[in-house]
Amino acid sequence: MATSSVAGDIELDRPNLEDYLPSDSLPQEFPRNLHLRDLLDISPVLTEAAGAIVDDSFTRCFKSNSPEPWNWNIYLFPLWCLGVVIRYGILFPLRGLTLLVGWLAFFAAFFPVHFLLKGQKMRSKIERKLVEMMCSVFVASWTGVIKYHGPRPSTRPHQVFVANHTSMIDFIILEQMTAFAVIMQKHPGWVGFIQKTILESVGCIWFNRNDLKDREVVAKKLRDHVQHPDSNPLLIFPEGTCVNNQYTVMFKKGAFELGCAVCPIAIKYNKIFVDAFWNSKKQSFTMHLVRLMTSWAVVCDVWYLEPQYLRDGETAIEFAERVRDMIAARAGLKKVPWDGYLKHNRPSPKHTEEKQRIFADSVLRRLEES
Repeated sequence: MATSSVAGDIELDRPNLEDYLPSDSLPQEFPRNLHLRDLLDISPVLTEAAGAIVDDSFTRCFKSNSPEPWNWNIYLFPLWCLGVVIRYGILFPLRGLTLLVGWLAFFAAFFPVHFLLKGQKMRSKIERKLVEMMCSVFVASWTGVIKYHGPRPSTRPHQVFVANHTSMIDFIILEQMTAFAVIMQKHPGWVGFIQKTILESVGCIWFNRNDLKDREVVAKKLRDHVQHPDSNPLLIFPEGTCVNNQYTVMFKKGAFELGCAVCPIAIKYNKIFVDAFWNSKKQSFTMHLVRLMTSWAVVCDVWYLEPQYLRDGETAIEFAERVRDMIAARAGLKKVPWDGYLKHNRPSPKHTEEKQRIFADSVLRRLEES
């Protein structure tokens, strides 16, 4: 029964070629013996359909699901209005006050420790605890209901943690339990200020995805970090971008070439109260936090899975796919064969047309052979 259910889900998710073809390009009845010469006239149409299928399959990984309206009648509308008053008039101010008090207490303790305390080990230990405390304040400001499954990560060398990525709050949720050193894109504004002044104290590493030289520097920092016995556990989001927690895109192989244990972490959000996906192209992180703080709660499950090691004869890409399989299975995510960087850097039209032409030619060859 489980196998048939999974097969059914795959069939429902598979795009139908006929949905992308104009109705006038499809004959009412197909001949029994279909040859290549019969299909040459619709080759351009197949090329366009291939492009539409690829674009639809890719963009659905980064689409937010709009909540279904339930205040559709006179009985439910007053309850909906009451909920808006409670969330925006009571919960949001209380959560904002919690966040403000938390930041004031954090800065009052962090800066004296960071600039005045001389003992390196003691300073690092206190800073780690303060960062964990501040992340707990953030989670409290969303009324976060987080369930952690599995053993808590330990601080030891020669290991790296990898997780699927839905929002920047993934880091906050994981950081409140363990002070990870995360690999993260550089951000402007107040997030960039926190990166430079606070998170660097726990060994976080920043990169610019558009700078090729920066990638080489970061790769060296990663190798040095995992070898150091006193370093905080290293956390990497190998998808390289935020995905909507329904799919998982290809993992970058950098985390799997470090010659150390890879510890998978699966994160799954329950969308009953709010969709935690952050679409950075449409919404700033500040407004994303406001949306979370005006919801009823953020509900999330985190699974710490068994450490994995590179097998004999296994490439880094195969290793990455094996770990992605584990995370997808545990979090109930659908795997897609796309590079998440295409979200930020789409291929040129010439390259896209060439790929579409190759796809259309392959369809024609298969139809001729059959």
